[in-house]
Amino acid sequence: QVQLVESGGGLVQPGGSLTLSCVASGSIFSSGPMAWYRQVEGLERELVAVITSEGSTNYANSVKGRFTVSRDNAKNTMYLQMNSLKPDDTAIYYCNAPWSIRTWGQGTQVTVSS
Repeated sequence: QVQLVESGGGLVQPGGSLTLSCVASGSIFSSGPMAWYRQVEGLERELVAVITSEGSTNYANSVKGRFTVSRDNAKNTMYLQMNSLKPDDTAIYYCNAPWSIRTWGQGTQVTVSS
């Protein structure tokens, strides 16, 4: 059963913006915190941002001040607004429940290039 679906990626120029969406099953979303991750081919998956059920957030130092994570509990959806994008933000972005990792979705590709 597919429980995590990411969307919104694409090709943008440095300095541009994108907003990603993650739709999760109700059982996952209502259980507590949700998180965004990203992965570059050949490297480990990296934690990008976390948001609790109450809306408290934490970010990786590499994206702090540029990315904003939010959630809509009624829609079982988490968002990642990405501003001032850099080439090193290029990766496949995934979402999951950090307390109990489920089967990963397909992710959504973000490419930042001139």
